[in-house]
Amino acid sequence: MPLAVVDIGTNSTRLLIGTVGPDGTVVELLRRSQVTRLGEGVDATGRLSPAAVARTERVLEEYSSLIAAHRCAAARALLTSAVRDAADGEAFVRRVESRFGLDARLISGEEEALLTFRGAAANRDLTAPLAVIDVGGGSTEVVIGNREGVLFHRSFQVGVVRMSERHLHHDPPTAEELAALQADVRKTLAQGLGDAPKAGLAGAVAVAGTATSVAAILQRLDPYDPRKVEGYKVPLAELKRIGEELAKLPLQRRRTVVGLHPDRAPTIVAGITILAEALGLLSLSGFEASERDIMHGTLLMLHEERAAAQPSIEHSFSRFKAET
Repeated sequence: MPLAVVDIGTNSTRLLIGTVGPDGTVVELLRRSQVTRLGEGVDATGRLSPAAVARTERVLEEYSSLIAAHRCAAARALLTSAVRDAADGEAFVRRVESRFGLDARLISGEEEALLTFRGAAANRDLTAPLAVIDVGGGSTEVVIGNREGVLFHRSFQVGVVRMSERHLHHDPPTAEELAALQADVRKTLAQGLGDAPKAGLAGAVAVAGTATSVAAILQRLDPYDPRKVEGYKVPLAELKRIGEELAKLPLQRRRTVVGLHPDRAPTIVAGITILAEALGLLSLSGFEASERDIMHGTLLMLHEERAAAQPSIEHSFSRFKAET
């Protein structure tokens, strides 16, 4: 039976319904994503705003209906940076669980990083270490691992919503604002990436809205096509060029850029800055965009949990014989 994962992030609320094949590959049956900005204002106030909660709950109502229609065997909701930081975050987790019937989990930055790596690295050749970068709304996760396991992971308090609200106040942003944004991001990331194993990295896989939006912009995708985004390689120089061009545009013009969802226009400049700084600090020359992220990692984990809790027919029969 299908399984469902809902990612309730700082910037967007997403749904993945799928199954896991015998080879461990996730087969997607349905994917949805809506920008809900749950983390709006959290960096300044420390609380979830009623308007942001209402936006998110409207989307969760829709997702709950889709999960029911697909007769999912289990549905897990992940709540991340914005909810971790909010004083009323725990109450929101309980509300999500009780109102929408989801197995709601408030996960740490470390758990977020490891689940993201699992989803992005699944079915890849990990002979050489691979870096996975997840630029989210409230935090950014960087994980490095190989076939032996995770070698390094950090979660940073820099995200597209948090950094946009903190630094970008003019439309378009001023040169001083952009410089302050870059300096803040670089300082925060440098403090945690100083001991990252950079030698011999095979490259970087970047997941989430910033990376996939850049891949779509460069290909001028309209409508968005995840098959063309998956695996698309973006050089660091091209990433920086796109970031500079978008930063010069007023928001209304940015909303019309082909390949960029209008709802991501307010935060894309901060996202590109974060991703570019992370790549630079890891001494990497670019990234590969991927749609496989924390939702895929969670769906794989959920599949394994259910398999472990449901013994096979052979195991049950052998136990019956032993007991009789």
